[in-house]
Amino acid sequence: MRADPYSLRVRELFAHPAHAGPLDGARTVRLSGQDVRIELAAVVRGQIVDMLRFRAYGCPHVVAVLEAACACLEGRGIAEFLEFRVAGLMEELAVPVEKTGRILVVEDALRSLGQALCDET
Repeated sequence: MRADPYSLRVRELFAHPAHAGPLDGARTVRLSGQDVRIELAAVVRGQIVDMLRFRAYGCPHVVAVLEAACACLEGRGIAEFLEFRVAGLMEELAVPVEKTGRILVVEDALRSLGQALCDET
């Protein structure tokens, strides 16, 4: 019998992603690679990301990492997007090492959004 590839936390985040969906009037970046497509959108007030949303085409691990990252970064400064690393989330969510490439696309998307927001200010 096969072990379940998704932890309970991954299943919860995948089933109920609070940060999924469009965000009108937001700065948006799109990134794809490793069979993953990500759209990240942010509304900024001053240097703080007030609202953060995503749309994604990818496996449950990608959606779970995106949701966890958005929950972590919403309400924080723009500069934190440039420094954010997904390694801790991979460990926390028990993402298999063979999914590292896909999860690094999430990190790249977050950095791209951070850079785009920095360029606007």
